[in-house]
Amino acid sequence: MNGSLNATKGTTTVGVVCKDGVILAADRRATLGNMITSKEVTKVFQIDDHLGIAGAGLVGDILGLTRLLRAEAKLYRAKVGKEMSVKALATLLSNVLHGGRGYAYFAWFLVGGYDSAPALYSIDAAGGVTKEKFVAAGSGMEFALAILEDGFSEDMGLEEGIKLAARAVKAAIKRDVYTGEGVTLVTITKDGYKELSGEELEAILK
Repeated sequence: MNGSLNATKGTTTVGVVCKDGVILAADRRATLGNMITSKEVTKVFQIDDHLGIAGAGLVGDILGLTRLLRAEAKLYRAKVGKEMSVKALATLLSNVLHGGRGYAYFAWFLVGGYDSAPALYSIDAAGGVTKEKFVAAGSGMEFALAILEDGFSEDMGLEEGIKLAARAVKAAIKRDVYTGEGVTLVTITKDGYKELSGEELEAILK
């Protein structure tokens, strides 16, 4: 996350689809120009029981859109009687971003979740949406993508996905000056959304 108007600056976010779930991960550093403004920023957010997003870009835009998506997800559940699908959430966010081009949101989102199966979408600041098996966004994305390209497998399990996503963010931390201060990592499976504690993550990475 960053104070500049470049949505690809200031963070590294990663998404990975596994056989039994989706991983969303990000670093914790916030910057303004060449200054580190925070070392404990949350960039991965729960939207509903089986839905989450990760955001790279301006803090205010990401937090504002997160609040909007949570409200829309609750409204959908109240009206329809079930949770919004991953595709529906991605489409909603795409429409919001595309519709705001006169007053642009400077943010790039990863949308992940589990309904009938795990799914992952990448949505740029103009509302362009693509379905992905693995993806990275933000200023350290080139370093993260190199790790993801090399390590991804279609049949990888959740623990393998956790290790791969964490490695990808850590590679960006080592090489990108806007990325740093550790890894936030969540899993989204048929059992729901879970953020791993630092201890849980370290135990898996050993």
